[in-house]
Amino acid sequence: MVPGTPAAMLPAAEAARIYQTNYVRNSRAIGVLWAIFTILFAIVNVVCFIQPYWIGDGVDTPQAGYFGLFHYCIGNGLSRDLKCQGSFTEFSSIPSSAFKAASFFIGMSMVLVISCIVCFALFFFCSTATVYKICGWMQLASGK
Repeated sequence: MVPGTPAAMLPAAEAARIYQTNYVRNSRAIGVLWAIFTILFAIVNVVCFIQPYWIGDGVDTPQAGYFGLFHYCIGNGLSRDLKCQGSFTEFSSIPSSAFKAASFFIGMSMVLVISCIVCFALFFFCSTATVYKICGWMQLASGK
């Protein structure tokens, strides 16, 4: 038989089964990768939100201290004692409106991504397409 001739082609039912098997296998692999990357994004998001110091003192800084998203510490330079202020629960203690906005948006992003990870349990109760749509919209809203 010559390849490409009608006699050498697979029957339609068998070809459909092969394509469907490949589709399911590939979609599961993509779903696993999506879950792994979502978990990694959640870890980065939580660390970014909770980390108390983003920018800190170094050798060349005139004063000891550091600041994070909503928490900052200031030292007097003579001793290693730091006076720390700021808490996410006390939103008014955040000194800048830009940092207030960043705290809010990173906090909401963190909540959405963690709830998306929790929604992965819906794979046991709902169809795969429904779970992908729910998690996709949640991740879109979280800023990704």
